[in-house]
Amino acid sequence: MAMSRFLLALLWWALVAWAGNTAASGMARVDAEIAAHSGQTGAHILDTGESALRARAWLADHARHSIEVQYFIWSSDNVGILATEALLRAADRGVQVRVLVDDLLIDAPDRTLLALAKHPRVDIRIYNPKHKVGTPLHTRVLNVVTDFRGVNQRMHDKTFIVDGRVGITGGRNMADEYFDYDREYTFRDRDVLLLGAAMKTMRANFEAFWASPLAVPVEERYDGLGLMKKNVSVKDAEVQQVYRELHAYAARPENFAPEVRAAIAATPGQFAELARDMAWGEVSFIHDAPGKNGRRWSLGGGGRSTDALAALVAGARTSIIIQSPYLVMSDKAKALFRAAVARGVKVRILTNSLASTDNLQAFSGYRKQRRSLLKMGLDIYEYKPDPANRASLVSRVNAPATPPVFALHAKSMVVDGEIAYIGTFNFDPRSENLNTEVGAIIRHPGFARRLQAIMDADMRPENSWHAADEPDQYVPLTRRGQVRLWQLLPLKPLL
Repeated sequence: MAMSRFLLALLWWALVAWAGNTAASGMARVDAEIAAHSGQTGAHILDTGESALRARAWLADHARHSIEVQYFIWSSDNVGILATEALLRAADRGVQVRVLVDDLLIDAPDRTLLALAKHPRVDIRIYNPKHKVGTPLHTRVLNVVTDFRGVNQRMHDKTFIVDGRVGITGGRNMADEYFDYDREYTFRDRDVLLLGAAMKTMRANFEAFWASPLAVPVEERYDGLGLMKKNVSVKDAEVQQVYRELHAYAARPENFAPEVRAAIAATPGQFAELARDMAWGEVSFIHDAPGKNGRRWSLGGGGRSTDALAALVAGARTSIIIQSPYLVMSDKAKALFRAAVARGVKVRILTNSLASTDNLQAFSGYRKQRRSLLKMGLDIYEYKPDPANRASLVSRVNAPATPPVFALHAKSMVVDGEIAYIGTFNFDPRSENLNTEVGAIIRHPGFARRLQAIMDADMRPENSWHAADEPDQYVPLTRRGQVRLWQLLPLKPLL
């Protein structure tokens, strides 16, 4: 793990060092591309962790005015620390940085959060803080008892916006496993890079969440005057020490491996390649309202993103292909897909197998209805933990001797080979009714065909099992027993 930290730190540091040398020409290229396609949006698939990491590093160092980021998970691991340092460095050179993170799975020391928030050009807010940030254990227990829906309503949005003109959205959170740098368990994930017209909606959505009463400034979460919040503070000397440690971590020169040098040498032409492959056309950025819906006492209610994706399914004429790490269909979703099959639409879905899933609870919900979904006429595949295409998707720079378990985390859909969706929406009741979600609907046949080819490859026999072949047989009896126990519990609305 120490070697991994050094390699990733050096890769990130060298990438942004190169980016700094070409900053002026870089954003000028972005401006020129947008001007040449007035009123349109450019979209480019970021299908590997390495490409997604490089894109974020490039954008962070090229930002001229603002960086706005919104994430469900932000971890204090290699990627999380280095991403934090990149934002801090951008703020140091005058860029206004705003960070909005969901409270449930944020992993950051209290004093580090406060120190970062004290930077004059860094603002950090926590969405729906009922679990972690500034919340002592007794308050968390009280929140669960008095506001069960509220503690389960999370912000699952993932957006990265630079200067209001360029953005990234998709499945990846800020943690090692989403960028191929976890040595035991990593995700097959997907983002989309966007330029142009759709950025107006993406940024407006960020502003709506930022202004919501559910988004609370970090400083307000630490108040020693009451029993409901933690008593935490940092002095100016501690603040500067946090900054020095972050910068030192990112610039550490040890273990500069030849593989890292090779990856850096291949970086300078990346933006030109992105520009050549960009699909320009009509793109809709879909999103939910803060809080998802008006329900307060029940776990249903739907949302804007649910309605937008349901409309795509309802309008399908010939085919629907879906990737979702979790597949738990509500009664409404079942009716929607049953109707699609009845009118002759071929529906293929790839989800995780019991051998690859990171969420036994969600898999238990899928396992309960797997046979009925197959009987409906859905063609379902389950991702292998060691697919043949893992070698081509996982970064070779950081490849361990023993490959990690590879699990599906991409959330994508292609309808009729013409319309594509890439975003954060899992096909389960939680995304349907509780979590706020975002994504891009790209109406561009070329882009849709490219995405469908990628998804078709993931479903090939060397990469996935067919659900009808009972893939559970490939996991130990103990794991099968665990998922059967979860099946006994009435968890479906929370899955």
